[in-house]
Amino acid sequence: MFQLTDVGMARDGRHILSLPQLVVPTDQLCVVLGHNGSGKSTLVGLLSGQQTPDTGRITLHGRDLGRFGTRELARAVAFLPQKLPPSVGLTVREIVRLGRFPWRGAFGRWTAGDARIIDEAMERTGVTRFANTLADSLSGGERQRAWISMLLAQQSPVAILDEPTSALDVHHQYQVMDLLAALNRDHGLGVVVILHDINLALRYASHVIALRQGEVAFQGPADLLLEERALSALYRSSIRLIDHPAPPEGARTRKVAVVCA
Repeated sequence: MFQLTDVGMARDGRHILSLPQLVVPTDQLCVVLGHNGSGKSTLVGLLSGQQTPDTGRITLHGRDLGRFGTRELARAVAFLPQKLPPSVGLTVREIVRLGRFPWRGAFGRWTAGDARIIDEAMERTGVTRFANTLADSLSGGERQRAWISMLLAQQSPVAILDEPTSALDVHHQYQVMDLLAALNRDHGLGVVVILHDINLALRYASHVIALRQGEVAFQGPADLLLEERALSALYRSSIRLIDHPAPPEGARTRKVAVVCA
């Protein structure tokens, strides 16, 4: 698990994060919720080592995150930003191959084992048929799967994703979340993911961290968030929970959150 103690972040005199104590599980599908500007991206930036806190301490399995070397941290935590890296001229296989660099380095020798890991990652995410296709020619959902395949090839036990569904239509949003849930459930991949959609969170999350104005408004099992008063306070809107008209098999909840005018 990640443990944050007295972590603070400020910019231009404004507190972005103020976290006296926060535990982030690394063996579950943990969803980070919150309104725009609540500190979600800053939090995952800290967890992934993209940023360092102004104050406080962050540990991973009891070890100070700042003591990890760059490649060592990449072997422990894989990170996919909201804005995907440029992929012009790259095939899907070449993108997935990038995940092996923390293990091989730019000039390391590539082995049959690397090729096998790359093939397995593409198979798990369903992009094998696109292996030799230019990534920029794929749909948004297919391209997102290719980058998730890269995270798998990295073989880090924890994957952190910053709003992986934000640029996708509804169909592809659920496809991506189905994939992440399956990787967590069937392959033991710890997932920390930022989402805006409360119904995606309620359907897939096993653990939820909700931020409001840089502070923790809720943390705990997702089932505990299934309470109208808590949801309404979090989103500062009147929210009703209703029974799902056709609950999908395997969904974590049979409730749907509806914002009332």
